[in-house]
Amino acid sequence: MASRRKARILAFQALYAWEASNTPVDELLKFSWLDDAKREQIEDDIAAFSRIMIAGAIENIELIDACIRRHLSHWPFERLKKVDLAILREGTYCLLFQKDIPPQITIDEAIEIAKEYGSEDSYKFINAVLDNIHKEIEDDKDKDSTRD
Repeated sequence: MASRRKARILAFQALYAWEASNTPVDELLKFSWLDDAKREQIEDDIAAFSRIMIAGAIENIELIDACIRRHLSHWPFERLKKVDLAILREGTYCLLFQKDIPPQITIDEAIEIAKEYGSEDSYKFINAVLDNIHKEIEDDKDKDSTRD
C-alpha cells in the first residue's frame, strides 16, 4: 500500500475518532487510537502527511462542513454516517488546501477508502459529493481568472 494511502487512512481514522468521541486534537496527532506496536511502525513521512490533513481539516472544519453541506442533495448533514463524514472531510480538505495533489487522485483515494471502510454504496455517494466540490472549486477558479 502506498505511503500516502496509509497516511490518508490514518487521517480518516483520526477524523472519525474526533467526530465519534471528541478525541482532543493533540491525542489525534499522536495516533492515540492505535495500539503501541502499530503506532511505532508508522513511518515519519506517513505520520507527517497524516498530521497535516488531520490538523488542517479540524482547523478549517467550518469551511469544510459548509462546502460539504452545499453538495448534499436531499440529504441532511446531520444524517451522514460518521465514516462517510470523515472521508468527506478529509477529501474536501485536500481539494481545498492541497493544491499540489491532483484532484482526481484525492477523489480516487477517498473512493477507495469508502469501499474499504464505508457501507456498500458509500463510495458512490463520496464520489458524487467530492466531484461536485471539485467542480465548484474549478468554477470559482475560472470566475477569478476572468476578473483579472
